[in-house]
Amino acid sequence: GLAAGAAETQSSSMPILMYHDLTQDPNKTSSMTITDERFRLDMEFLESFGYTPLFPSEVEEIGEGKRSLPARPVMITFDDGYRSNYELLFPLLQAYQMKAVVSIMVYMQDVSADNFLSWDMCREMADSGLVEIGSHAYSLHNLGDLGGNFDPGGINGIQRDPEESDSAFEARVLGDIQKSHDRIAQEVGQPVTFFAYPFGITEPDAEAFVHELFPVTAVTRHGTADLGKGLHELPRMTVTMDRELEDILKD
Repeated sequence: GLAAGAAETQSSSMPILMYHDLTQDPNKTSSMTITDERFRLDMEFLESFGYTPLFPSEVEEIGEGKRSLPARPVMITFDDGYRSNYELLFPLLQAYQMKAVVSIMVYMQDVSADNFLSWDMCREMADSGLVEIGSHAYSLHNLGDLGGNFDPGGINGIQRDPEESDSAFEARVLGDIQKSHDRIAQEVGQPVTFFAYPFGITEPDAEAFVHELFPVTAVTRHGTADLGKGLHELPRMTVTMDRELEDILKD
């Protein structure tokens, strides 16, 4: 945690911004998609107000007391790993020298899915020093018949099926999470420090495993992260077209 002397003057709170997809077409925005121009304005805002973007690996060092929290910390996160993260996000990170963590559904890289990042893109972004690649699981984001969508009556993300034996759960869920971690480490060649829970859903039977594998984890619950309370299941703030970043950060 923070040194006792610094605790009085320094907060341990850090907003974590959650984005997914970017588009150049203002007619294609949604709860998951904003325009690249909007993202550029967000970067401009963060720059003008002196925010320092942090990687999960830096947040880990803050948690260990090896680094202190800057005056206005922020973490920029992108979930799913859409190709727009390379084509539209990456040039803007370069222009503003901002950092982001992109959490990929690793199955998409392994099958070279069209609308998703390739391993080459992941490597290039990671090598730039402006992107860390995190895990959004391997194929547990309801990939397959559900098309990646939430199933209101079903088992979602890393949830355990009540009918499942320990060994079946370990193979299906823990094995999937481990595989996502290992493939990123192998392909990208940097430590994998971040896990974004698919659909933001946690699972008690996976908690110890996930925490052991990933120093920093995040959910989709709305709020400002308090690093003084630990680095796992951190809440995030969804960025959409209908609210300016300045208002989102006031929450």
